[in-house]
Amino acid sequence: MLVGSSVRRVAIVGGSRIPFARSMGAYAECSEQDMLTSSLKALVDRFNLQGQCLGDVIGGAVLKHSRDFNLVRESVIGSGLAPETPGLDIQRACGTSLEAAILIGNKIALGQIDSGIACGVDSASDVPVVYPESYRKLLLRSARGKSALERVQPWQGLRPKHFKPTLPGVIEPRTGMSMGQSCEHMATVWQISRQAQDQLAFESHQHAAAAYDAGFYKDLVIEYQGLKMDNNLRRDTSMEKLAKLKPSFDKSSAGTLTAGNSTPMTDGAAAVLLASEDWARERQLPVLAYLTYGKIAAVDFVDKEGLLMAPVYAVARMLADARIRLQDFDNYEIHEAFAAQVLCTLKAWESRDYCRERLGLSEPLGAIDRNKLNVKGSSLAVGHPFAATGARILATLAKTLAQDGGKRGLISVCTAGGMGVTAIVERN
Repeated sequence: MLVGSSVRRVAIVGGSRIPFARSMGAYAECSEQDMLTSSLKALVDRFNLQGQCLGDVIGGAVLKHSRDFNLVRESVIGSGLAPETPGLDIQRACGTSLEAAILIGNKIALGQIDSGIACGVDSASDVPVVYPESYRKLLLRSARGKSALERVQPWQGLRPKHFKPTLPGVIEPRTGMSMGQSCEHMATVWQISRQAQDQLAFESHQHAAAAYDAGFYKDLVIEYQGLKMDNNLRRDTSMEKLAKLKPSFDKSSAGTLTAGNSTPMTDGAAAVLLASEDWARERQLPVLAYLTYGKIAAVDFVDKEGLLMAPVYAVARMLADARIRLQDFDNYEIHEAFAAQVLCTLKAWESRDYCRERLGLSEPLGAIDRNKLNVKGSSLAVGHPFAATGARILATLAKTLAQDGGKRGLISVCTAGGMGVTAIVERN
């Protein structure tokens, strides 16, 4: 619902995050609330927001304890913002914090709020560990008992098997396949070579290392738990080292996805501040760029399409909204869940048949300039805490455009469940 007479531009002020860390390592004893609070507090400190009441803070986590039902709001209360600042939990898998940015952006554009934060966090070190369904039902039957006998009787069925924990996995319920297995299938369909995947991974590490060395991440990444930079970054990796790694999902000689060209399980949190131009100007805060378009899509990954191909559709529709071409960008940020996913996306956009038959286009979207792709490194190098990746990418792209003088950037994020979240960031 529009408040006022006109739609406002959505300014990206800047972002902050903790270093991303490989799971079961540096952040093994940290909770998601600890990590998200630290990222929010860093953003508050960076832009002098202590005690200020923002319009909303939206974010979430994919792997989340039931105790964290109000994760964002609890993190806000500990961030230094005014305790009257609302918080909202959402979840769209790996697209969570980019989806949050779109939601915050819509509220700002419509005049409902003047400022807000999009954020995300995930930890594969502090995952919920649950027990078998049969044990859960036993407990509930006991809890429903109205007499002592009714409460005790279910326990007669207790067996050792009830104490075998069930750990969360990145498995699609509809197919029973992991994301890696699904992407391996995509790589086969699109004929993506192992060498091409390793090359993309190598470039991601090289770009991220160069960005750190140039000081690009100095104001984006804060020190946390002794880490000053993402600890998945491999400065010394090479095509030769990557080539020695064994396949991770298809163990046969046909497998192409490895630990080197796939993102590792990662812990981390990120946040980005969005505002109206007037709100930012009144506080003498920078406007790096503007969030101008966002688009969501989903595919039938059970019967018709690759699990991680939805961004291909979302970008095509978003380009139609903006009335621009795929080539009209200075930077492309395509989330590197797997190198193969990025390469399948690029190949689909270049395919005349695919664009005509699947996207309903008369011409292919075409190729992009690969020199403009993930120029500061991406998920293969820095890691991928599921819900935090979108905020990381948005803050990185906005700063890249502002620093390099670019006019427009594209964001593409694939997610579990056959969905994709995309956005356009512009400076003019």
